[in-house]
Amino acid sequence: MLNHKPAALIFDMDGTLLDTEPLYTDATQKVLDPYNATYSLELKRQCIGGDSHVSAQIVIDAFNLPLTTEEFLNAREVHLMALFPHAPEMPGASAFIESLAAMGVKLGLATSSHQHLVDVKFTHRPWAKLFDNVTCGDDKELKRGKPAPDIFELCAARLGVAPADCIAFEDSPNGVAAATAAGMHVIAINSPYVEPGALSDAARAIDHYAELDDLLASIKT
Repeated sequence: MLNHKPAALIFDMDGTLLDTEPLYTDATQKVLDPYNATYSLELKRQCIGGDSHVSAQIVIDAFNLPLTTEEFLNAREVHLMALFPHAPEMPGASAFIESLAAMGVKLGLATSSHQHLVDVKFTHRPWAKLFDNVTCGDDKELKRGKPAPDIFELCAARLGVAPADCIAFEDSPNGVAAATAAGMHVIAINSPYVEPGALSDAARAIDHYAELDDLLASIKT
């Protein structure tokens, strides 16, 4: 993927490091239940991996809900806050992060989640402290959310590396588009919530971090 060792690896969080997408589905459905609406897979695919307010508006418009985006997100968050602390990690994620950190690789997190939600679902995990920078979707310096490249560019700048020297990990079309637009090399984590072929712009797609032993070997040498 690179002709030289990457200067940093930058990860999305939801669906990439933590298996939270089923939790978002459950919480969204609970908000929709009083309106006899169903959060279908087709609708979720329009929302996944992007700015939370944009995704909320997509759902509101789909069912003509009498809610603002803030009201929708606040109602959903009530359910998410109970679910997030126990979200399982993606298979092999922590071992992969720990291996990279042991090699001295710079690690970044570029997530659309807001800081207070990151605190609930991520920062209590032992391997969270291995990240050199965490850039969240409500960062004051962030002007545009994914699929714009801003969050990846900002994270790379804070790590002191050039985007072209980074490998980004994503699980959604919005995320792949953002990292690609930033000029990064992208590895996609295959997701059942994404249409087949929707991650084809990534340089590589995997099901499990154990598939990246070759990448670890190339960084170690």
